[in-house]
Amino acid sequence: MSIQVIDLTKGEIIAVGALTIRILEDGTNTDHRLGIVEVTLPPATPGPPQHVHREHDETFFVVAGTTTFTCGSETIQATPGMLVTVPPHTAHTFANHGNVESVLLCTVTPDRYIGYFRELATLPPGRPDPAAIGAIMSRYATDIVRPPT
Repeated sequence: MSIQVIDLTKGEIIAVGALTIRILEDGTNTDHRLGIVEVTLPPATPGPPQHVHREHDETFFVVAGTTTFTCGSETIQATPGMLVTVPPHTAHTFANHGNVESVLLCTVTPDRYIGYFRELATLPPGRPDPAAIGAIMSRYATDIVRPPT
């Protein structure tokens, strides 16, 4: 076993609508305990529908820009240097409502959700269909939730 290094020119790139996801660690080197992705959201980009993960934790470290996180009816403006932790069974989503690019470094534990990102890459180009996203999410112990009115 040796250490693995992914530099700025490497990583599996997935485009989903306007989002770009770069897989930095797919679990291969962590005995599937941890997956890591870099998510880039251009200005004025919505994120996924609000959802809950039943089987994994997720963290988001804001590298650049401002990302709006929504949990139920609560919103948080996360800026560079902030870490947002989402435990299982917590409704959440994120978006870039600003006019500059937002970059997030995200972990998923265990790594199983990396497969979700790879399945997103199979969707037709353009704005992804929310029903198609929901169908993929369901295969990864994730459910779309409707925000409170």
